[in-house]
Amino acid sequence: MIEVVEYGGATPQMTATDSASPVASAPPLPNQYNSPSLSRKPLLSIQPNNPNKSSNTPKTSRTPNFITPLGSPIRRAIKLTRLDPQDAWLPITESRNGNSFYAAFHTLCAGIGIQALVLPVAFTILGWTWGVICLTVAFLWQLYTFWLLTNLHESTENGIRYSRFLQLFSATFGERMGKIFALFPILYLSGGTCVALIVVGGSTSKLFYQIVCGGHGCVEKPLTTVEWYLVFASAAVLLSQLPNLNSIAGVSLIGAVTAIGYCTMMWIVSVKEGRLDGVSYDRVKPNSDTQWFFGVLNALGIIAFAFRGHNVTLEIQATMPSSEKKPSRVPMWRGVQAAYLIVALCLFPLAIGGYWAYGNKIPENGGMLAAIYAFHGRDTPQSILGLISLFVIINALSAFQIYGMPMFDDMESKYTSRMKKPCPWWLRVIFRVMFGYGCFFVAIAIPFLGSLAGLIGGIAVPVTFAYPCLMWIKIKKPEKQSLMWWLNWGLGICGSLLSILLIAAGIYVVIETGIDVSFFKPH
Repeated sequence: MIEVVEYGGATPQMTATDSASPVASAPPLPNQYNSPSLSRKPLLSIQPNNPNKSSNTPKTSRTPNFITPLGSPIRRAIKLTRLDPQDAWLPITESRNGNSFYAAFHTLCAGIGIQALVLPVAFTILGWTWGVICLTVAFLWQLYTFWLLTNLHESTENGIRYSRFLQLFSATFGERMGKIFALFPILYLSGGTCVALIVVGGSTSKLFYQIVCGGHGCVEKPLTTVEWYLVFASAAVLLSQLPNLNSIAGVSLIGAVTAIGYCTMMWIVSVKEGRLDGVSYDRVKPNSDTQWFFGVLNALGIIAFAFRGHNVTLEIQATMPSSEKKPSRVPMWRGVQAAYLIVALCLFPLAIGGYWAYGNKIPENGGMLAAIYAFHGRDTPQSILGLISLFVIINALSAFQIYGMPMFDDMESKYTSRMKKPCPWWLRVIFRVMFGYGCFFVAIAIPFLGSLAGLIGGIAVPVTFAYPCLMWIKIKKPEKQSLMWWLNWGLGICGSLLSILLIAAGIYVVIETGIDVSFFKPH
């Protein structure tokens, strides 16, 4: 009798050569705030059982649902599909007790973020009609690619569960192609997002302090911006000690509720206060056709960056049990549908209500958050402003855990691959502390990184809009000239072209506006 082993090892090793109301200003808002997963190429090895051969792998597992049979020809032939023992030691896959509720919590927390607050800015360039059309198309497009990834998680041919995005990409196109086209976007979407969350969370913490203390300061010497970054990073590191992805389901629920809360409060406050005097809905007309073209690309980039979370879809699904009769794609898709119904109820009113209230007067830097403080800061109760800021902080802390988990998983997989045993608790703590304060260091050392968000974010766009379609064609091999064949080729090509155009627009913006290069001087 033989046994099939799924390889879930780490990302391929790479060698380095990566009393009056206070006057408060909104925190800096990165243009790109998406997010990834690190993983590895699956290796299906079929080996004869050898009772005389010693094994360094312990036979006990900390995960109850360690053995997960899948419906496939191989399973029917050998009766059992066994996962790589190392998966029981890694944060993403050590617990497979997830369900559709957990999937909805994680997807909501990862899918709604501060980047959605600049959606009305895109409408100032596209106008009402094209703004609504582009937002609707982007929403349906990314929801479709979510469905593709959900169905690609489990292979019915070989029984492998692809528990990480890079693992699936490398298995589809090869390890070398994975390193070239998928590794950097995934690293950026995970590590880069955590850096952005520290900037947003730290800056909003400072703003919350100003609101609570009434502008006079609760202490004689208030904390500086860097110190607020450190406070937020320390809280994120402390929370990151939760062991695995399933264990942060409650954290994701709180993050999802707070994200829904601040999005809803912002558009309600804006609509309740009414339209500004002299508001205009005429599309912004640049001085030249070149500026107009890149302005349109910038608007499309804002809409594209508003949707995130595809890089952790497979990781979330990997936390669920799966069997021939009850594959994990069923509860996962149920959770995604529920989550994205709520996402739509948050983003569409935010974009449409914000543009209706502020028109072309909405600030380009900060979007809705900056607009509320600029136009309604003295009219809106301080308790509402404080609650919005508090919700932003809590959501940033929660999202940090989801986007940081793939990085924790990758660091620990290096140890388990080499030592053939679980990572000890003290080393796990060291890894997570190093990552959290590493992100803090980048946030203060390179404060102008947000100026490059459009350029770097364009490289990561295919993870959401192109790669799932191309992987579906390669793996599922739909019949040529069929609807699925045309649809996935069309979306895959369009997503790739969109990425190229956004990269070009990012380069244009850098050349036109320049970058204020100032190391260790965060604003």
